[in-house]
Amino acid sequence: MSAFVHMELSTTDPQRAVEFYKKLFGWKFNEMKMADGVVYNGFTAEGGPGGGIQAVQMPGQPSAWLPYVGVKSVKGAMDKAKALGATSIVEHIPIPGFGALGIVSDPTGAAIAFWEAAPRPPAPKPVAKAAAKAAAKPAAKTAAKPAGKKPAAKKPGKRGKK
Repeated sequence: MSAFVHMELSTTDPQRAVEFYKKLFGWKFNEMKMADGVVYNGFTAEGGPGGGIQAVQMPGQPSAWLPYVGVKSVKGAMDKAKALGATSIVEHIPIPGFGALGIVSDPTGAAIAFWEAAPRPPAPKPVAKAAAKAAAKPAAKTAAKPAGKKPAAKKPGKRGKK
């Protein structure tokens, strides 16, 4: 993958940041309470990756943006980054139902995050038109019959003489 897929702002004043970016860019926000009680303000940004705004997570942490790069494996990306001189900040955190993340500080001191999306269930296979029509016919015939009425009895017919 190796493309930016998410942007996240950790800030000392999340509400002020939300109002700023809402007015500046017209971003749409969705406030969510995370399992640990943290308020996360997810946003969508036209033409680019969405992201979120949240309060800083550590005392003394400055407000900063953190870009997330999509990867096939967070563990693999973390191992490769560390082998190239990066320092682990957050080793690997699974986010149930969504994916997993990891954060490193590159050799110059800049932070970057890795995002591994959860596998999506396979899409349902389309039903062939003929099969769909055939399945609909018995239901249509049943629905067309008035409830409670029996079909009219056939009158006995004359058989041909031999």
